[in-house]
Amino acid sequence: MADAPQDQIAPLLNPEGWELLASLGPYREDEAFRLNASLRKAGHSPELVSAVLTQSRLRTKAEAKFGEFARQMIFTQAGLEQATRLTVAARHAQRFAEAGVQHVADLGCGLGADAMALASLDIQVTAVEMDETTAACATMNLIPFRNATVVHSDATAFALDGIDGVWLDPARRTTSTSGTKRLWDPEDFSPPLSFVESLAGAGLAVGVKMGPGMPHDSVPRDCEAQWVSVGGDVTEVALWFNAVRRPGIRRAALLLGPAGASELSSAEDFDGGPAAPVGPVEGYLYEPDGAVIRAGLVADVALQLGGHLVDEHIAYICAPELQDTPFARAYKVLEVMPYNVKALKAWVKDQGIGVLDIKKRGTSVTPEELRKQLLPGGHKGRGKNTATLVLTRIGEERVAISVQPV
Repeated sequence: MADAPQDQIAPLLNPEGWELLASLGPYREDEAFRLNASLRKAGHSPELVSAVLTQSRLRTKAEAKFGEFARQMIFTQAGLEQATRLTVAARHAQRFAEAGVQHVADLGCGLGADAMALASLDIQVTAVEMDETTAACATMNLIPFRNATVVHSDATAFALDGIDGVWLDPARRTTSTSGTKRLWDPEDFSPPLSFVESLAGAGLAVGVKMGPGMPHDSVPRDCEAQWVSVGGDVTEVALWFNAVRRPGIRRAALLLGPAGASELSSAEDFDGGPAAPVGPVEGYLYEPDGAVIRAGLVADVALQLGGHLVDEHIAYICAPELQDTPFARAYKVLEVMPYNVKALKAWVKDQGIGVLDIKKRGTSVTPEELRKQLLPGGHKGRGKNTATLVLTRIGEERVAISVQPV
């Protein structure tokens, strides 16, 4: 791996390296140079010092995904970026546990986040990883779990004898001499979606993590698709087949946040479900969570709120009254104006606005460029007030809606 070659991991896989890494406190950028010098002065090799400092930095960064578990784990930069958050991995593992699955193959296990979650629920796990350095990291991360084994192998060639469940997180990027490039066609993933479907066709309980931007027409017909949002950030769509697919659910939006979990689901296919009415901008404007939008559940939320869409093709909802919902963020509508840069510039000046937050949907306007045009200072104006503008269109008309976050 380009970002973490074997020589960045190998020095840690012996008692001296492991003990030195364990002796370090939380990583601090302003202390790194001094710590580097003191460790070398103490007689540690430059290679070991470089490895432990890199690992210390990655561990600190990983706390956002893994919490206190990060302090005992080994990471690579690319592996950390692609790793599933532990709170989400726990949801994956729960699916297999509730379905009574006994032995799961984690094909393409990466650093082992999902394998850790599965093993913690007393499920036997065989974690398969083709990259040698990443497999070494997964082996270290899974040491506390006697019911987990790491195998250095190609996921598509691994024999599944005695295994009744499979979890996959296909690689969605390709690496070349010019860097990494994101792949969009599920058949270009490693392994491809057709391989996942072949496992499901054999009757195994199968779950697979895909990118949240997966088009609806690429989602296989015989699975449940669950989009997951963490703190408002849509992280994945998980496809569930056979025993781990919930009956009566075709698509769902799962929102995880400080207040807990909320889920909205539908039994209808993507071209089905209820239709929401279309009406004026009034009362309160609601911005649905990205997982709700991806799962095609905006109309369901609008009906829950007793509201309507402002345009049938745009994911903004209005309702006359303020309703509490975990599935959308609410704003009080203050004023609706035609989209006109000159008029908006005068409005900003009249309102004494110094800080302007701009949101948009259904229009090609770039918020950063518009902010430069509207505020005298480019990014921050001379006024003392703060305002939020929502740019969208209603039919063919472009509008700017002044709103107040609730």
